[in-house]
This record gives sequence, C-alpha cells and structure tokens, in this order.
Amino acid sequence: MGAEYRCVAANLAGLVQQVAVSYVKNGYWFYVAGAIPEGKDATSVDGKFVRLYQLSISKYVRCRRKRLGHAAVQYIRLGRFFLVLATQGEHLFFARERKVIRDVRRCPIRVGGYSIGFRNGRVSVRIERAEYRVLKDAFLRRALNAKDRLQSAFGNLPYEPYGPVRSQLLTVLRAVNRRRAVAGLPPLDRRCVRFQRRIVRPFAQ
Repeated sequence: MGAEYRCVAANLAGLVQQVAVSYVKNGYWFYVAGAIPEGKDATSVDGKFVRLYQLSISKYVRCRRKRLGHAAVQYIRLGRFFLVLATQGEHLFFARERKVIRDVRRCPIRVGGYSIGFRNGRVSVRIERAEYRVLKDAFLRRALNAKDRLQSAFGNLPYEPYGPVRSQLLTVLRAVNRRRAVAGLPPLDRRCVRFQRRIVRPFAQ
C-alpha cells in the first residue's frame, strides 16, 4: 500500500470532517459503506482497496484523469467501519460495486449517530433521525432537573456543531425551556449549546 495514502481516521470527528468537508463537498457523492468482519485484518483490507482502485496517485494524476472523464475514488476507515467514495465518471469502482452503490444526495451516510447528506447544493451534517429522537426524549424527561446540570449536559454532548446539528440542539433546548416555563423554572441559557466546531486532524498519526 502506498505509504502516502492516508485512510485510517483518527476518531469519529475526524472521519465526519474528512467525509463531509473534503469528500462530499467536492463531489464524492457515490459511496459504499461496509464493516470489516471480526477476525479479518483491517490493514490488509486497507491495502486491498488502495491497490484495487489505485488510490496512491498524485493530485496531478488525479486531475489529469478527471479531465479525461474518469472518476476519482477515496477510501477511509474508522475501526472496522469503512467507506469508499467516488465522483462521477468512469471507474472500476462502478463496475465492481454497482449493486451496492448509494448516492449521498438520496441516501445519507449514517455513522456514529451522524447523518451526512447533500441537499440543495450543500453538504448537510446532522444528528441521525433515530438518534435525535432518543436525545430529545432524554432531555425532555430531565427538563425539570437542576439548571446547571442540564446546561452542562448540553455542553458535553459529543456532536460537532455543524449548522444542522446546532439547529437540532437548539430545537431540543427550546422544547426543554417550554417545559421548564410551565413548571415555573428558569430557562436554560442558549449559550450552553456549543456553536464553534473543533477542527481536528482527520487521520491517525
């Protein structure tokens, strides 16, 4: 495997950042998601994909292929979860994976409680629907708890505050505050929701 091709994500935040900001945003809309079976060496699987799809190429070669109508392909893995993503064009990827390829514009990538999609010409990173319902229900059950404790819980949520994530969390906050108002309790401060996304190193060192 070409040493220059880095594909092992440092953590979930790194994977989401790399996929959303560097891949999906730049037209890598077609993908295959999978899990490496227990007992199978993950590093050998990395090498297989890198060799099969010739991923260890320079950006200049990648640009030249793009001008010729060839798709670009990327591979990334976190633990035993992996993604292979491609842009539009001709590539072995589309022939080999044609039965399982999905389009992020229609079927968002779901990983670690996030949903990564592409809507109205923009990348959308949000909390996955089922995860969001569980989160909202949990906060509503605790809505009458001590203010400081609830604000700390909001501030310690693990989700990076991409725009749609912030909107979801503020919706939960408003629902909690409505319940607190009925009970005559002081509202939570909206500043307990994190607004600044951490920029992380996407790949393991």
